Amino acid sequence: MTVDRSTLDAALRGALVALAEELAGIARDETLRWFRHPDLQAQSKPGSGFDPVTEADRAAEAAMRAHLARHRPRDGILGEEMGTQAGVSGLTWIIDPIDGTRGYLAGTPCWSVLIALADRDGPFLGVIDQPYIGERFLGGLGQARSDGPLGRRRLGTRATGALSEAILSTTFPEIGTEAERAGFARVQAQVRLTRYGMDGYAYALLAAGQIDLVIEAGLKPYDIAAPRAVIEAAGGIVTDWTGGPVGASGQVLAAANPALHVQAMALLQGERAPKLR
Repeated sequence: MTVDRSTLDAALRGALVALAEELAGIARDETLRWFRHPDLQAQSKPGSGFDPVTEADRAAEAAMRAHLARHRPRDGILGEEMGTQAGVSGLTWIIDPIDGTRGYLAGTPCWSVLIALADRDGPFLGVIDQPYIGERFLGGLGQARSDGPLGRRRLGTRATGALSEAILSTTFPEIGTEAERAGFARVQAQVRLTRYGMDGYAYALLAAGQIDLVIEAGLKPYDIAAPRAVIEAAGGIVTDWTGGPVGASGQVLAAANPALHVQAMALLQGERAPKLR
């Protein structure tokens, strides 16, 4: 018998949230073991450009998989470093042990551990964990909260209605293809401020009400599953650039509210942003 989010009772919901946090704690230990370590080495994955993977990436994913094998052996797993493991429960854990390995190598504190739980309709529980700062953002199954140096806080996206007041983020200034860069530039020209280089941590800031938009291209399922669950739990919207589900295009438009979403989406598609009433 397979399950989905609609069939989870209160006890199982609580157990799944607790397990997601356990996985984040395990990955936190493994990633901090190597962070800013003088002996850390990186290899580039096959393909164009520098796409690094480190011992910390592999160790963190292996440790999370081992924990899942002990506690949820019937669930599927999709991980960035070790691929897909089929499950029979109807639930799949989607993990990115270090989202932002380039930042990790550079010693910046903007990389994060991403953990999501999905059913056939997509992710419904997500964790974005920043081990070095000690911040954890969790959303789904009735929860939307962060824990960190400032204590526990409720997550909630901002009500910013005009692009001229919005803060935008993307990881790379040279986002996507030439056409995608042109679309991004149209949005960037309208916003108040643009910040770069935060990888998955930017989505956590959107859920926490610090920024308003994240626009990216070329993402994989393990890059966006956890951020989507956290942002949706906080009241935001995550789609592709056409307003559909995030999918094969790799395009992501995350917005704090519907008004910003519709304005940004129009510009991304080469249309005039609608005027606010």
